[in-house]
Amino acid sequence: MRPAGKLIYLLIGLSLLALAVAFYPELERVLLGAAIVVAVITLLDLISVWGRPQMEIERRLSLNLPLSVWSRVTLKTHNHGHHTYTLTLFDHHPQEAKIKDLPQRFKLSPGQFADIHYQIFPMRRGDAHFKGVEVEQRSRLGLWRRYWLFPLESAVKVYPNFAEVSRFGLLSIDNQLAQLGVRRQQQRGEGLDFRQLREHRQGDNLRQIDWKATARLRKLISREYQVERDQQLVFLLDCSRRMRSEDDGINHFDQALNAMLLLSYAALRQGDSVGFITFGGQQRYFAPQKGQQVVNKILNKVYDLEATHHTADYSAVARELLIRQRKRSLVVVLTNMRDEEQDELSIMLRLLRGRHLMVIANLREAVLDGISHVSVNSFEQALRYATNEEYQLRRQQTNALMTRMGALALDVTAAQLPISLVNSYLDIKRSGRL
Repeated sequence: MRPAGKLIYLLIGLSLLALAVAFYPELERVLLGAAIVVAVITLLDLISVWGRPQMEIERRLSLNLPLSVWSRVTLKTHNHGHHTYTLTLFDHHPQEAKIKDLPQRFKLSPGQFADIHYQIFPMRRGDAHFKGVEVEQRSRLGLWRRYWLFPLESAVKVYPNFAEVSRFGLLSIDNQLAQLGVRRQQQRGEGLDFRQLREHRQGDNLRQIDWKATARLRKLISREYQVERDQQLVFLLDCSRRMRSEDDGINHFDQALNAMLLLSYAALRQGDSVGFITFGGQQRYFAPQKGQQVVNKILNKVYDLEATHHTADYSAVARELLIRQRKRSLVVVLTNMRDEEQDELSIMLRLLRGRHLMVIANLREAVLDGISHVSVNSFEQALRYATNEEYQLRRQQTNALMTRMGALALDVTAAQLPISLVNSYLDIKRSGRL
């Protein structure tokens, strides 16, 4: 219970009147009368907010919220009492989120329903909890404010921003990837698995012609191929401290997670199986599975993952993969490594290259590209430029080492990662390297 502004102003007025009595004693009766009136009004107004409001509040929102996207929350209120309430409502939302359109002030008449809408912007993945709803009730004359807490707990899951991935499900896989800027890949006549014989069509490659069938039927017959299906894609997702680097306020780990989801979606649409192993402070394993429902299973496995303060142990995760994954697979490592980790990287590649095809996506900080294009006008800028060039040279040497050891090295920024990954996957599927 707190006095409102109106009551404070009334008390200030009485104080000024009391001060005037010191100079004009004849105003004493006026002061006494005014004090009695204010006391009675204040007491009666206090009684109007003495009891708890007879109302109900229900919170409605999706139980799965995307990260860094504004989502709508609705608070449904119902006055089942006999009095009109003047209320200000505030929801105790998760601390790791921004909100707008709160608090809101409104009147609720007897029997009336009212929906209060506001927006929430989750800034961290994982489990999030809404606690109670706080209501400020104003007295009828506005002299008092009383606060009530309605216990209303809700638990939601904040997932990686899968809105883009969901949008792709409305189109065919070719059109989806083309909209992202991914190169279309011709899947007929250039794949691995023989599908059927058919009449030659304009645009078919001459290498597709089956000359025996052509001679037998006396017309051009082409072989039709399809991309080999039922292959396996396994991600090794780095959760170590290097993945805490940020570009435009989004850390590399979140961006790598989004890229992993996109490539998983594309691979599953191609009929392949997808799984993952995490390392660098977080150890989780998801055995390769196929089917479009696997995207949701992966989301449920990774939505609460965070980059840790641990270092990445590449040799340990390589040994774990050898134990868990016997079948030849396309292994995609999502990481942010430095040249001092070359020895660990070499051990990983020596262990895995005999059984698996390796793709290593080594994330690069976007700010470093900007330093290379800034004009040098001072000694400090020259030092920064030289240091950056030396660092970039060491990265190139690390990528060259990966290539010599049989891996496909992707040296990309986090923003470039999704498209680069999908392009590399489709190139590998076409080439038959897997």
